[in-house]
Amino acid sequence: MQLVLCSVMGYLFGNINAAYIISKLRGFDIRDRGSGNAGASNVTMVMGKKAGLVTALFDIFKAAFASIIAFYLFPTIRFSKILCGSACILGHIFPIFMNFHGGKGLACLAGMIISFDPMLFLLLLIFEMVLGFGLDYICVVPITGSLLFTGIYSLTTGDPGGTMILAVVSMVILYKHIENLHRIQDGTEAHISFLWKKDKEIERIKEHEH
Repeated sequence: MQLVLCSVMGYLFGNINAAYIISKLRGFDIRDRGSGNAGASNVTMVMGKKAGLVTALFDIFKAAFASIIAFYLFPTIRFSKILCGSACILGHIFPIFMNFHGGKGLACLAGMIISFDPMLFLLLLIFEMVLGFGLDYICVVPITGSLLFTGIYSLTTGDPGGTMILAVVSMVILYKHIENLHRIQDGTEAHISFLWKKDKEIERIKEHEH
């Protein structure tokens, strides 16, 4: 029963989608614009850096908060932070209140890692920033980040239950980014440099679409 309650709590936290709320306050649904993703990256492209930053921070906080609360509410579950944080990620990606069409889980993944080990988060952040800016694609960050965290968690804790949960979440995140990988192949995936070269990036993407 505690496992179920921990999972449900995380999933419901994940359903609170900042991207959707902010876009609705502005009179539209973020899923109808840009990439169709209800997450910080699409908010940044559609509504600007400030809205994107607010969205990312909210999603990080909700996952970290849910994971930490779970740690205290369910002390008998060894992997309570991982279970609740993973459920939050899945709730963000497949929110029942948004017809299972949400974001892609990067910020929530960050929040869960912060709740588990802030120093590990900083190390992974540095690595992923080098990788992301080196390749100039944001989508490589959640894919590699989720796989790396799963491997590190397994090696440092020896916890098969938490490792299995993280492995499932990693596969879901990979699945959700397959379309991004296809767009990279086609040349139509936005580079990270979109943040400071918006017009040039839009022009480049349109050229490849034709």
